[in-house]
Amino acid sequence: MSSKLRLGVNIDHVATIRNARGGDMPDPVRAAALAKAAGADGITAHLREDRRHIHDADMKRLREEIDLPLNFEMAATDEMLSIALETKPHAVCLVPEKREERTTEGGLDVVGGHNHLKHYVTELGKAGIRVSLFIEASEAQLDGAKSLGAPVVEIHTGAYCDAKTEQQRTHELERIRHAVQYGAGIGLEVHAGHGLNFETVKPIAAMPEIAELNIGHFLIGEAVFVGLEAAIAEMRHLMDEARNQVLNK
Repeated sequence: MSSKLRLGVNIDHVATIRNARGGDMPDPVRAAALAKAAGADGITAHLREDRRHIHDADMKRLREEIDLPLNFEMAATDEMLSIALETKPHAVCLVPEKREERTTEGGLDVVGGHNHLKHYVTELGKAGIRVSLFIEASEAQLDGAKSLGAPVVEIHTGAYCDAKTEQQRTHELERIRHAVQYGAGIGLEVHAGHGLNFETVKPIAAMPEIAELNIGHFLIGEAVFVGLEAAIAEMRHLMDEARNQVLNK
C-alpha cells in the first residue's frame, strides 16, 4: 500500500503538436522539465513504431536531460527492445499498438501473448529495467503478468473514463477496484492510467493500493487554457487530496 501516490506525466502530445507543423517547437523535453517543476514524479513517453509523436531523439534527450525516472512505453518488437536497451530508462511499459489507432486501445493480452512477451520481459529485466504491462482490469491478465515475471502492471482506465452513464462508470470503477486489490494481493505493484482528467481522477487516486498514475493527453489539452504547470499542479492537488482522505479515515 502506497502513502504517496506518484504522478507520471506523459508528454507525447507536446510532440504531436510539434510534428503537425514540423520543426522543433513545442519541445517535449521542455514540457518534461516544466512537469517536474509542477510536481510530477516521473515522465512517460511512448515511442511508437510509426513515430507519430515522440521521436528517437526525444527519448535520448529525455534520458539525458531530465532528472526524473523515465517510463518508456513501447510495443513488444525487436526494434523497440534494442532502443530501450540502448536508452536504459528507469522503466518500460509494454503496450499494444496498432498503426490505424488514434491512441492505445485497451490493454495488452498477456495471456494470449505469453510466449511472445516472455522474451521482452526477460531481456528488459536482465538489463535492470523495471517492466510494466499495460493491461485490462482482469484477474486472468493479472495472473498472466505475474507468471511472466513483470513486477508492475498498469491498469487501463479508459472504459471508466469514457463511461456515458453513472451506472456504467460505477460498474467500471468497481471492476478496476477489484483488479487493483487483486493485483496488489498477488505481489504486483499496481499503476493506472488512460483518459484520466480532473473529474475522473479522484476515485482512482483514492485506491490506496495504487502506487502511480500516468496521465498525459488531458494535461496537454488543459495546458492550452491554463498552462502546463497549472494543469499538472491541479492534478497533483486532486490526487493528493483523494489519497489523504483515505489515509486519514
